[in-house]
Order: sequence, then C-alpha cells, then structure tokens
Amino acid sequence: MGLIDPPILPIDHVLRNGDPSRPALDGRAGALDYAELEESLGRLAAWLKGFGFEAGDRVASWVAKGVVAALMPLAAPRAGLVHVPVNPLLKRAQVAHILADSGARLLIGTGARLATLEPGDMPAGCEAHSEDDTACALTGGKVLPPSDADPDALAAILYTSGSTGRPKGVMLSHANLWLGAVSVADYLKLTPNDRTLCVLPFSFDYGQNQLLSTWYAGGCVVPLDYLTPRDVIRSVERREITTLAGVPPLWVQLVELEWPAEVAARLRRLTNSGGALTRPLVARLRALFPNADLYPMYGLTEAFRSTYLPPALVDTHPDSMGSAIPHAEILVVRPDGSLTDDGEPGELVHCGPLVAQGYWQDPDRTAQRFRPSPSASHYGGMAVWSGDTVRREADGLLYFVGRDDAMIKSAGNRISPTEIEEAAVAVQGVAEAVALGVPDARLGQAVKLLLRPSAKKDGNELEERVRATLKAELPNFMQPAEIVVRKDFPHNANGKIDRAALMAEAVA
Repeated sequence: MGLIDPPILPIDHVLRNGDPSRPALDGRAGALDYAELEESLGRLAAWLKGFGFEAGDRVASWVAKGVVAALMPLAAPRAGLVHVPVNPLLKRAQVAHILADSGARLLIGTGARLATLEPGDMPAGCEAHSEDDTACALTGGKVLPPSDADPDALAAILYTSGSTGRPKGVMLSHANLWLGAVSVADYLKLTPNDRTLCVLPFSFDYGQNQLLSTWYAGGCVVPLDYLTPRDVIRSVERREITTLAGVPPLWVQLVELEWPAEVAARLRRLTNSGGALTRPLVARLRALFPNADLYPMYGLTEAFRSTYLPPALVDTHPDSMGSAIPHAEILVVRPDGSLTDDGEPGELVHCGPLVAQGYWQDPDRTAQRFRPSPSASHYGGMAVWSGDTVRREADGLLYFVGRDDAMIKSAGNRISPTEIEEAAVAVQGVAEAVALGVPDARLGQAVKLLLRPSAKKDGNELEERVRATLKAELPNFMQPAEIVVRKDFPHNANGKIDRAALMAEAVA
C-alpha cells in the first residue's frame, strides 16, 4: 500500500496514453485506433453538450456493447455530465426506477429496449434517443477537446443491488475511475500489446474497468455480447485475445468446453471477481490455460476493488483473497474499530482514494456503509465498512469468512432478495415471500423462493403464476431456480420472519 503517486487526471483523458496509430477498439463494427477513437469521443461529447443540460446532469445508456457503450463512460464526463450505465439485462421496471432515482435527463437505448418502456416509465424532462441515432454523432460534427474537470467531480453513478430495497446508485468521481484504471493496469502488468476481451457488462464497475485499465495501458479492447461460451473461444482465436476477465460461473462453463490447444495458449492473463474460485476450478484453469497468469480478486462497487492474489501465490494459497491493490488500504477490525490479531475474524474496511462518494440521494444508507476510517488508517477520511467478515494471517494474506447481509450473489450478480420478494407478493394469492441464496456449484448461489399463499390455493397453480410474473418483470439472473409453497413461515422473538431458520432448512 502506498499513497497516491501518479497524477490524477479527468477520466476522459485515459485514451491519451495510447499510441495514436495503435488499435484501441476492435469489434464487429470494425477497428479504431487511438486517434480515431479520441476523435469519436470528442464528437460524442460535443453531441451530448449540445443538449444544453446543466453541469452535473445525469445521462443514462441502455445499449448493446458497441462503440457507444464503450465511449459513454468518457463522453458524458467530458461534456460535464454524469453517466448512468444501465445493465442491458434489466427490464422496464428496474430501468424506470433507475431513471427516476437518478433524475436522468437523457436515455440512450437500443430501439428494441426503448420499445418495452410504458407510459410513465420515463421521468418528466427525460428525453429518449436511439443508439443508432447516437452512433451517427460519431461520424461528423464538432469535436469537444479533453476536459479540465476537477478530479473530485462526480463522473458516474453505478447502480448496484442492496440486501434490502431497490438498487442504489454508487457515486464515482473522476479520481475513483482514474486511480482504478491506474491500479489495475499496474498489478495486472498490462501493456500496449495486450488485447482484452470484454465479456462483462459495462454497467458493472468490474466490467467498465476492463475498458479503462486496458486503455490506460495503451492496449486494445474487444467488446463481446456473447450468446454462448463458444463465442468466447471464437473471439479469443479470431481477435488474438491476451486478457480475459470473468466470474466463476463463466469459468465453469469455459473449462467444460473443448479448447484447441493453440487457442487456449494465446491467453496470457485471466482475472476473476464476483465470487471465489474453488480449488478444483483453479486447478482446471491452470491446466487448460498453461500460459495464462491467474488473478483472483475481491471488490465491491462502493470501493471498486480491494484485494488481489498475485499469480505466484495461487497454487500455494488458492483460498486467499490476497492483499490490498495499489492505492487501497485494507484493514480488518473488531466492532470497536480496533485492529484484529492475526487469524482473528473481523470486518473488512476499505480506506483510501478508491472509496466512492456514497449513495446517490440516500444519506441514510450512505451513513451505514460510508463511515470515518479506523484510527489505524494511514489515509483517514471516509472508509467503506464492507459488512464482510475476513481474517488476516501473519503473512498478510486475507481470507474470506462470510457475508453479513442477506445479499444473494449469483453468477457474479448482486441480487436484492427484497426486489424478488416484492415482485412475488404482487401476484394475487401470495401473502408472503422469502428469497434465499442457496449454494450452487455453477452459479455460486442460486435463488430459492419460498411462498406462503393468502388462502388455500393449489400450490402448482400459484407457483406457475409467480414464475410467469417474475419472467415478465425481472431479468434472467434474478429468476428462482426453485419455488416452494409453504403453509407458514417461522418467526423470531421480534415477530419477524426467521430468515436464518429458513436458510438452515434450505441448505440442510
């Protein structure tokens, strides 16, 4: 851990590190070098500026993973606006919430996605523009030069699910995004010769950093909206990919496929977050990709990334989270804020300049998660108190112990059980609903939904109606793997549903 060494620049300057003549973006729509991509960025920023929005207004994007999606995280801040990327997998109810909560003035979306919105989904004063129309702005018009934004100015709001309630917006500054790119490019040892296959959504902090860290290093990004794992193999072969970021369920699928040896040998770097890798999976990845360094990582949107395990330690410490990434300070503390001893479990607290600015227009939840740093912190200031229990061993390596909240983490997605429960209870005949995350070998956790009917109803009929409603209202990654109808729920001494007892039954 060290204090800030590199200069901090506005995030839209990140393309300027690349050689103008070298490839910066390569995809189905064609390839652009750094000079061409910088010019496209300037045009998109000028187009956004032309709407006459006030500085700090929010603009949202709900688009496929193409040039517009790749440039919006840079173009909006260059225009003095705040980017709100929307997960392409979300459906109209979640999108309507994000638009209303952020107060978005503009929504850029694919035509098919925009067509799903209903009257009232768009907040007053919010304009909708198709992705195709937006892409036309890249081909001509004025070019806005790089900004001189204050590094502490808000650049993006990334919406992430909480254990209760609807998704909340994490506020990220230019400095957060810039130092995140610097940090990851540094410890991954990215170079201008690297080509990163971007399979993760750009609405995730991990997915967006695929772009920013590669560009900071002067490399080339290859966006991929893949349909099947075999699309990944084909892209690694055709696009000469060296770097691949993923989550455990993707790795499980990839190692089950037949990889041509010469294609697997092209990968030089595999990075994982969104859940721990198991020992058997680590062994299979190491065997299948002999030339690739493996980087297990741990992070949370509120502080971007916290720890990584160097490849040299993966074989000997496969269960470890590693230690702090550059520009992060990771402390393990007791409830009173004092540091734990070696081997003693405590709460992971992330301090330093990667800490976000809090939750958008949510002072109560901000106060719960963002609190003053422990007295032992070298950085001081505000810290993210993760709610995750970890332990630090004498060699400085960290190990995950457990998650204190009820968050469901499935296939790299953070899922709010409350959001699923609210959708289920809205179905006629459902009195109560409880969504649980149960262990699953492929997903990490699968959603198990428990229902209590409001009257004596046929259980199969009620389950079918709930499934149909959830398929219409919620994205695929939120769909329950199992629905169980119960006649009652256990309650604790406070009269609340005893989730701990239900979980114990579910995993018994």
